[in-house]
Amino acid sequence: MANVLEMVGVVKRFGPVVALNGLDFSVEAGEVHGFLGPNGSGKSTTIRLLLGMLRANAGSIRVLGLDPWRDVASLHRRLAYVPGDVALWPNLTGGEVIDLLGRLQGGQDLARRAQLLELFDLDPTKKSRAYSKGNRQKVALVAALATDAELFLLDEPTSGLDPLMEGAFRGCIRELRNQGRTVLLSSHILSEAEALSDRVSIIREGQVVETGRLDELRHLTRTSVTADVAVVPAGLDALPGVHDVVVTNHRVSAQVEPSGLAPFMRALTDAGLVALTSQPPTLEELFLRHYGAAVPVAAAGSSSGRTADA
Repeated sequence: MANVLEMVGVVKRFGPVVALNGLDFSVEAGEVHGFLGPNGSGKSTTIRLLLGMLRANAGSIRVLGLDPWRDVASLHRRLAYVPGDVALWPNLTGGEVIDLLGRLQGGQDLARRAQLLELFDLDPTKKSRAYSKGNRQKVALVAALATDAELFLLDEPTSGLDPLMEGAFRGCIRELRNQGRTVLLSSHILSEAEALSDRVSIIREGQVVETGRLDELRHLTRTSVTADVAVVPAGLDALPGVHDVVVTNHRVSAQVEPSGLAPFMRALTDAGLVALTSQPPTLEELFLRHYGAAVPVAAAGSSSGRTADA
C-alpha cells in the first residue's frame, strides 16, 4: 500500500539540542496510525515538520506527494489538523471560526458540519472567549471533520473532552477509516490509540523505536498466562523465557516470552492442565517496554488519565 506520508533520515536541531535524530517514519494510505511518545520524545516536532511549520536540517519529508516546507499552501488544502491546545479568535463565534477554518482547508460539507455540531453538542453562536477548553477542542474537531481532507493530523485531539464526547470522537475516526481516509493520531491515552489504530509507532529520543500492527508487536514481548493444574510442576521459573512465576495453591501465573510459550505449555499439560487463560500484552505494556515505569501512561480512556504531550 502506498505511503501518504514518509520521513526518511530526518534530522531537526534547535541550537545544540537534537530533537529528531535520523527519524524514519511512514503512514500508509487508508490507515489510522497511532503515534506515541512522551514529553521530549520529538513527537510534536515531527507533526510540525509534517505541517510545514518547521524546516528539517537533513533528510526528506513527503506528505501527499508534496514537500511540506515548499508546498505548504497546496498541502493544507488537502489535510486537516487538530492541535491538542486550541486557541481561537476571541471575538468570533464558534460557527464563524469553523467557517473560516473550512475556507482555509478548501471548503466543508455543510450537512456534515450540522451533524457534527449536534454530535458534539456545540453551540456555534457563542463567542469563542466564552468557550471552555473542551468546547474549543470541539470547534477544531468540527472544523476538521467537516472537510473532505485526504489526511487528518490529530495531535491529542480529545484533550479536554469528557468521556461521552471521547466516544463520539472515536465513532468519527471509525467512519473516516471506513471511507478510506488516512489518520495520524497522536495520543497519550493508550487505550484510545489501541482501540482506533491499525498500526502504531513509538518514538523515543527523536527516533522511531517500534512500529507495526498491534498483533505483530505483541509477539515481541511477554504474554500473561494463568493456569490451574492438578499438580504444580517444579522448575517452571527455570524454563527459558519464563518470568515472574507465582504459585497460589494449584494456580500458576507467569509472564512468558514468545520463545518460552511452547516449553511452558508442555510443562503445564504434563502436570494435568485444568484451565488456562492468556492475555496478550496491552499497548501500555509495549510502550513501557521502551520507556519504563518512570513515564506516566494514560491507560484508561478518561480525561483524568492524561499525561503531558511531547
